[in-house]
Amino acid sequence: MKTLSRLLFLMTATVVTTAANGGQVEQPAALEALQRADSVLIDVRTEQEFAEGALPGATRIETEDLTEHIATIAPDKNAPVVLYCRSGRRASAAQALLQELGYSQVINAGGYQELNGLVPLR
Repeated sequence: MKTLSRLLFLMTATVVTTAANGGQVEQPAALEALQRADSVLIDVRTEQEFAEGALPGATRIETEDLTEHIATIAPDKNAPVVLYCRSGRRASAAQALLQELGYSQVINAGGYQELNGLVPLR
């Protein structure tokens, strides 16, 4: 019984942690999607963060502005949309928003520092 209680506690802690930290970062899927010509790379960081360095070919749109600007940047809701921020948290919120708007291939690539140097020139 003690083992079962511990297992349930660990499972609950994992679910709570995942919910608190947002969606899962899928860096390999993001890098694969960016090989496609129709993919869109969006940086959801602030203007200051973007000015300090950004991934090649990224368009900056903060999460709160996505609803207003996404159709211009990504008119095809079936094309891959790859999102990144500083840690993956804001990208997760943006991912949920875009999925609610009907985008079918939205990928949270995670944080800028982890991606810098891995993203091919676009």
